[in-house]
Amino acid sequence: MVEKDKQIQYLLNTLPPITLEQMSGVKLMNRTDTKYVTTKSRLIELLQMAKDEYFVQTIHSFNICPYRTTYFDTDLHSMYMQHHNKYARRTKVRVRTYLADNDQTFLEVKNKTNHGRTKKKRIEITSLDAAQQTEGVEELVKQKTGFSFHTMHKVIQNEFDRITLVNKAKTERLTIDFNIRFHNFETGNEASSDQLVIFELKRDGNVYSPVCSLLRDLHIHVMGFSKCCIGMVWTDPHLKSNNFKMKVRRLAKLNAEEHERDNNTSKAS
Repeated sequence: MVEKDKQIQYLLNTLPPITLEQMSGVKLMNRTDTKYVTTKSRLIELLQMAKDEYFVQTIHSFNICPYRTTYFDTDLHSMYMQHHNKYARRTKVRVRTYLADNDQTFLEVKNKTNHGRTKKKRIEITSLDAAQQTEGVEELVKQKTGFSFHTMHKVIQNEFDRITLVNKAKTERLTIDFNIRFHNFETGNEASSDQLVIFELKRDGNVYSPVCSLLRDLHIHVMGFSKCCIGMVWTDPHLKSNNFKMKVRRLAKLNAEEHERDNNTSKAS
């Protein structure tokens, strides 16, 4: 695992950097999202293939940036159940901290529309603990979710490493999340993503994407992955999760196959 992370870092250092200021036109706050799940070995292959097509976002000299996200929900897990029950329209409320950018923190509300688009609104806050006291937060949450933020509590927190690639035309962002660690506030349980890597392609509509053909060549397939929902399922055995069970099995199989490849490679060498 450590060796793969070193390879990932080496390959990222060969990509041209792009700063947050240079990325200002690629915010994509109203966008389509397509997620893919793969492994670290496939990520290494993709980075080798994509080096001439993409910039890598760099913040204070970091091109792998640590994030922390805390999700809130009601006592009845209303927003989790929206996703579990496959509602087309669903919402999430979270506090995200950019650990590589002076711990800059935002309260964010994400709305998925019934047309498959994701809309995000956010308010900068000083810290996670200050969320409920920040002006405008209650109004934003109630307007976008129908719930009062004061009736919500922390359910799951994750920390992960993120790579952000931007195509040369600056029409899309590809975020790559790995080394995800979960902590469940309700059960106290923890879990991690191990060898899994989550890609999320974010773009306005169906504009040309250089990475799509690369993903097909590597047999990396579309697969939804909600860090909030999967983290809750992995850390709460009593949570209703019937509609996630098949996905959880696919993730476990993908992870196990990666470990088997590693073992075979180790034996061969």
